[in-house]
Amino acid sequence: MHLTAQRSELIEVAKGERPADLFIKGGTVINVYSGEFLKLNIAVYKDCIACVGPSESSIGAQTKIINAEGKFVSPGFIEAHAHPWVVYNPVSVTEKVLSLGTTTTVNDNLFFYLHMGAKGFKAMANDLKVLPGNFLWLVRLVSQADYPGEREWYNHKDIQELLELDNVVGSAEVTRWPLLYQGDPFLLETMDFIKKLGKVSDGHTAGCSYEKLNAVVASGVTACHEAITAKEAFDRLRLGMWTVLRNSSLRPDLGELVKLIVDGKVNTSRIVMTTDGPHPGFIEKEGFVDGLVRQAVELGVPVMNAIQMVTVNAATYLRLDDYIGGIAPGKKADILLLPNLVDFQPDMVIASGEIVAENEELNISLPEIDWNQYIVREPFAFSKSALENLNLYRYPHPSEKVPVPVSYFKSNVITQRKDTELPSVNGYADLSHHEGLVYAALIDRRGEWVSKAILERFAVNLDGMASTYNTTTELLAVGRNPESMKRAAVRVHEMGGGVVIVDGDEVVLEIPLPLTGMMTSDPTFSAAVNYHDQLLAAVQERGFPFHDILYTLLFLTCDFLPGLRLVPYGLYEVKTDEILLPSAPLNSLTYQNN
Repeated sequence: MHLTAQRSELIEVAKGERPADLFIKGGTVINVYSGEFLKLNIAVYKDCIACVGPSESSIGAQTKIINAEGKFVSPGFIEAHAHPWVVYNPVSVTEKVLSLGTTTTVNDNLFFYLHMGAKGFKAMANDLKVLPGNFLWLVRLVSQADYPGEREWYNHKDIQELLELDNVVGSAEVTRWPLLYQGDPFLLETMDFIKKLGKVSDGHTAGCSYEKLNAVVASGVTACHEAITAKEAFDRLRLGMWTVLRNSSLRPDLGELVKLIVDGKVNTSRIVMTTDGPHPGFIEKEGFVDGLVRQAVELGVPVMNAIQMVTVNAATYLRLDDYIGGIAPGKKADILLLPNLVDFQPDMVIASGEIVAENEELNISLPEIDWNQYIVREPFAFSKSALENLNLYRYPHPSEKVPVPVSYFKSNVITQRKDTELPSVNGYADLSHHEGLVYAALIDRRGEWVSKAILERFAVNLDGMASTYNTTTELLAVGRNPESMKRAAVRVHEMGGGVVIVDGDEVVLEIPLPLTGMMTSDPTFSAAVNYHDQLLAAVQERGFPFHDILYTLLFLTCDFLPGLRLVPYGLYEVKTDEILLPSAPLNSLTYQNN
């Protein structure tokens, strides 16, 4: 991490021989190192803290003095596990979370790498260094769903070059953790490379038993945010993992997880908290890292422990505690002025020694980014006329004597197999007399294959929806009416990515997501909030029974969560590791419109 201030300059400011640029006077410093609340002054020079103490000797004629009487002075908050692609983009999410006191985000590069490759991602990551605060990265080692050509795309040379970048702090979660359990050679070799760099290896061990967890930890994984019970959090902590307590739009689990602290009385020095990529509406209502601290304190976690978990603990886990995570000489001047220790929303946010926000409003400009310059994959490499074939959306069912394996949604993201007898018409399943069932087709962006499923308890009154917002970023079409599904798919193709909902033959909602098919290119966070709220309301009006449509879409096409999944290889049963209906070439479909 680069600092502008020279050590010699900081020494002079600390000795009162050089004036500070900024002087925070009379506040109560939250000292996350000693666990004390101390009334002290803070002298800042350029982007660093030079002195913390009672002295005022560094005040000069040009020093800007900030009166912090009656306020609490906190280190900037750190989000150590962020996903900057949940409809919002890196610029628009920074606009929001920086104003709420999160001065450091560590970000998953999944969809950027999938669509930009190593060269494009490297260029984008370099250009985003101008964002205020610390915008850092974790690099994926594999995708979230295996696909043809994955190992060529995620190759040793490119991945290792990215891991060596100074704004990359380590590897991102391996969601397909069985690969680690099985000792995948590429992953283990890369883990050793990461260790030699002195960087972190984030983890994802959802559903992993204690016995299997031992093997995953032995593979080199540093941390995990996937505990959903206090017992699971204990398991991870006891095995030496940095244990990350999550409260997100999909998994608002903090009430259960903090029992580890409130009831278990554990040492919290290796515990961190994360929002784990919440949808825009959640951030708008619940906040970001500030919301984690607020809720943790409401649930009985001592204030000091709660703040330590999102400052010094996170910095230590990331191996950046020499630079960020606390208020002390030589540290980066990422500082919050909190009016109270109840809501933890700052009156003022200082990042790298600059006042960047006051009263939850940014007072600096953010960079304008031309995202297209980094993209190397076309949105669609086939003509939209290929989407006109209605059989593309129907589920093949030549014999009524054989039940169809239906993917039944138990929750937002967990499905189970439900074998169902369905009538067959012209070789395809007929859903017209089965309320609650919808077709699903995952169509390759290159126009080479299509995978198919039938879903239950998704949205019973949904005629047609198409979306590139899913973990593969291929074109996903869902609905009960193939004609409506076609109309939605054609419109998403025309937009170059996004989400479209169709009633009958009428387009009722369009959400353009031109950046990798996952993100709006709009630089404002409010645009992402509006898109999310419109989408959730639209699907709920059409029978969607859950609370987080974005993660339902995202994980329907992954290959690591329980149940039936729609992946590039076909309809996949995770438990048995079996393809129940292989994907088919697009050009093999018989054209038929009724």
